[in-house]
Order: sequence, then structure tokens, then C-alpha cells
Amino acid sequence: MYTAQLDGRPATAEELAPLAFAGYAHFTAVQVRDGRMRGLDLHLARLRSASVELFGRALPDDRVRSHLRTALEGGPADVSLTATVYSTAGEFTAAGDQAGLSLLVRTGPPASGPAGPLALGTVAYERPLATVKHVGEVAKTYYLRQAVGEGFDDAAFVDGRGRLSEGTIWNLAFWDGETVLWPRAGMLGGTMMGVVRRQLTRLGVPQRDREITLADLSALAGAAVLNSWTPGVAVHRIGPEPVPPAPAFLDLLHRAHRAEPLTSP
Repeated sequence: MYTAQLDGRPATAEELAPLAFAGYAHFTAVQVRDGRMRGLDLHLARLRSASVELFGRALPDDRVRSHLRTALEGGPADVSLTATVYSTAGEFTAAGDQAGLSLLVRTGPPASGPAGPLALGTVAYERPLATVKHVGEVAKTYYLRQAVGEGFDDAAFVDGRGRLSEGTIWNLAFWDGETVLWPRAGMLGGTMMGVVRRQLTRLGVPQRDREITLADLSALAGAAVLNSWTPGVAVHRIGPEPVPPAPAFLDLLHRAHRAEPLTSP
């Protein structure tokens, strides 16, 4: 049975109703397998830092972990889990760190992402508060649908300096044949990205942060997107620029993901 729990207990319809269209909150999403997850420390760190940014304080890690455990008890072993932190003061108020914080944990069917390869349209856009995984981002769905209407599978964002930053719900990763390249631009540092990066380091794979523009793609050997669903889906085109297939690069991203141990909350 999938669940929606508020502060460690089943949420009621009356409690959920005010949140249905609320837009001042942040969240983290993770795939749970056999009751365990990868990168738990990264998810906890994300919730802490985003709460401090939005609310001036954060829930204790031990309370968050307790609520995660409660939400997983008695449910399927494999689920998608989303944990959302919001202020009891609600939106459109100047209430700061005096207001309480609540944690809504939802579970649903497990996901693994699209098979790919994907074609990404490009759009000039920079997410507000790009380092926070906040809710209510209408632009992400809007630009996804716009890209699909133009014959692409999804969209990638280009900032005001012409740099590729991220996808609608994805981080971008590139390959030059030897080194994994991560875009240097304002973006959300994904938890999957964090897992893959630290495991690539442990595997001895070279990595580098660099500015990447559309003009740079012709000299690269591969590209992928990754998010909480998957450590890598191949990309074969970004805007008008083709990207060569790089199965070894995709295998490397997935190998790094598998090297991250599963842990219980």
C-alpha cells in the first residue's frame, strides 16, 4: 500500500487540501529498493540546507529519518518516495523561523526513467533559487511540453551566458572520451549526481567542472541526463547539435550508481 504521511502519521484530506496548490516548500525524491535507498546522507543534507534557505531553520535529521521509516513500514519493498518540507505559516506571509516546519512523505510506484536516447530542445531559462529543489515550478512542465511539441523528448536550459546548465528535471553529464564533464552554471546539484560523482572518484574516473555551450558539443564524445530515477539516460541531440552514442559512458554512470551502498533510513 502506498501512503501519504504528515509528520509520521497518515495525512487526512483536510490536511492535504491546503497543500494541493501551495508553492512555498521544498522536497527531495528517491527510489527505494528493498526498503533501502542510495545517498541517504545527500538527501538529508539537501533537506537541511534548503530548509535553512527558505525557512531559517531545519528539522533534525533523526526526526526526518524516523518519518521516512514510518512511511516505508508495511508498504511495498520497492517504491518512489518524496519528502516535502513546508512551513505551517503557509504562503504569502512574512513569518520566518518562528513558524513550525512539517514533513510530508509520500510513496508511489517505483520508477526507472525513460529508455532513451533522448533529443533535448534548448530554451533560455534560469531557475530562480536554482540550488533549491523547490515546488511549484511551472516553467519546468511548460518547457517540457513546448519541447515535445517541437519534436523533442524534453528540454535543456541555457543561461544568459550561453552555458548549458540542467534539464527540466535532470542534471546533464558529458563525456570527452576519458573524462566526465559536469556543466558549470547555476543549477540544482542532484542527489543522484552527488552519488555518481563520489563513486566515480572512488573508481578513479577523471571528472571536471567546465562551462559547456552548444558550440562545444561537436567536440564531445557523449552526453546523458540523470535524476532520482536513473543514473544515466543517453542523449543523442541537444538543440540542433547531434551527440554521438557513448555506451561505455552510460555503463560507467550506471556502474558508479551500483557501487553506492543501499542504506536504511
